[in-house]
Amino acid sequence: MEFVPGPAVHRVLCADCGTPIVPNSANLCVACLRNTVDITEGIPKQTSVSFCRNCERFLSPPQSWTLVRAESQELLAICLKRLKGLNKVRLTEAHFIWTEPHSKRLRVSLTIQKEVLTSTILEQIFEIEYLVQHTQCPDCAKLAAKNTWKALVQVRQKVSHKRTFLYLEQLIVKHGAQKDTISVKEARDGLDFFYSQRSHAIKMVEFLAGVVPVRSKGSEQLLSTDTHSGTANYKFTYSVEIVPICKDDLVCIPPKQARQLSNISPLTLCTRVGNSFQLLDPTTLQTCEIPAQVYWRAPFSSLATVTELVEFTVLDVEPSGTVRGKWVSADVQVAMSGAFKSSGARGDQDIIMDYENSTISTQIFHTRTHLGAILQPGDTAMGYHLSNANFNSDDFSSLPSSRIPDIMLVKKSYPNRRKKNKTRNWKLRSIAKEAGEEGETGSGRGVVGRMGGRDQKKVEEDYELFLQELEEDPELRATVNLYAAKDAKMHDATDGVRKKGGQYGMDVDEADESLNAATNRDEENVEEEVDFPDVTLEELLEDFDEMTLKAQ
Repeated sequence: MEFVPGPAVHRVLCADCGTPIVPNSANLCVACLRNTVDITEGIPKQTSVSFCRNCERFLSPPQSWTLVRAESQELLAICLKRLKGLNKVRLTEAHFIWTEPHSKRLRVSLTIQKEVLTSTILEQIFEIEYLVQHTQCPDCAKLAAKNTWKALVQVRQKVSHKRTFLYLEQLIVKHGAQKDTISVKEARDGLDFFYSQRSHAIKMVEFLAGVVPVRSKGSEQLLSTDTHSGTANYKFTYSVEIVPICKDDLVCIPPKQARQLSNISPLTLCTRVGNSFQLLDPTTLQTCEIPAQVYWRAPFSSLATVTELVEFTVLDVEPSGTVRGKWVSADVQVAMSGAFKSSGARGDQDIIMDYENSTISTQIFHTRTHLGAILQPGDTAMGYHLSNANFNSDDFSSLPSSRIPDIMLVKKSYPNRRKKNKTRNWKLRSIAKEAGEEGETGSGRGVVGRMGGRDQKKVEEDYELFLQELEEDPELRATVNLYAAKDAKMHDATDGVRKKGGQYGMDVDEADESLNAATNRDEENVEEEVDFPDVTLEELLEDFDEMTLKAQ
């Protein structure tokens, strides 16, 4: 083939330096064009960004404060908003230049383009330095002052324990409902949540109504008014009362209301509490769901709580064939735990009862339960001893004796596992932060019980019962977040009671020491229950706060 030469490329000399270049409208090379025309003119090379050290948020112009990660796209967008003159050029690329984590400066590299002459586009890369100025956002400024909250949510429950608020705290942490809360204060029968805006308080009230059965009412207080502009300043208070019925409580429904609830037996157990609570008749497996609106029309209280449960030993189980969901009806024979416990102190032939009234302690009770699917002969169950109980309730007194069982079993227990006193490999988060902690949540024991005082021991016992309930109930564990505990040692609340000695310890005889050592060896040799619902690693989250944004 014959070679065909391409078209000739005509070149001219640069008007300033004389370098051969392709002809353009300016007849200047790129270097001389940059020296002649500065496309970054009007864009400041150094500026500042506002940062609140208390809440770790950046000011996003004009007035919003945003929580962003270091060197993130969101922070880059905030930095670019602070620049003036970017609307006159075309921004093609922007990224952060690495600086020390403790540095109070941010460096950003920008690549821009601009048409300087006819059909001549010039591109330039330059660097901008941002000085991080520490300031205080309006929300933190209100926190520093006193009585600056605008809305208050008072959550109350008239019960003798704090387990409901321990569970409610975990629900708040899981759903992030505490992010707008200014502060939390513990009150006598509940908690107080403070907010800087009324809408945040209304949002919390709606959240509480979705997770627990409540009734609420609001009020407002006039602080100041301006007659010229017609504006007024108010403080809003919302009172939220939780139904005083908890899981595993013994409930006696008024007979008239029981007939309205599908004619269920008045003597029932509370098996679930959500935005409504569910009652179960253990003898017939009949259930009824009571919403908060229905309950508050004719409120009633529980007869007994879990603190009044008695430990029983299952002697025989005979399923009756009735099955409803996970409940299986069964006829069981039980005796009080320890009724037939033998002791060798007086010889192997002697049997010593653990109860003063031997007639009651050795008696075998027949009852019907809903736990036929999980109970086996030899197991230990917790229940209410109704034949020995004395309730101050007109509704319970009106029931015929034929409809009141001697024993009402509530749940299966695992005493052998509790004797082991194993350290838990998980822990919970709290909406209250300890000193030195960062982020939205803390790793402390909880916001409930920080007031101290005479009820501190009672709160510790409620917290231990709540942890045990989480261990034994997989369905309850699924509603909260459990975190892997690496160095935390979470023992039972009774550890300090069991341990003796120290500087003010009492002297004991050698025989007592040997007896205690033998008792400890017996406890260690006890076999654990095979069906104990252990907390698996798949249920645990990593031990970090998702809301904590920290530069690495």
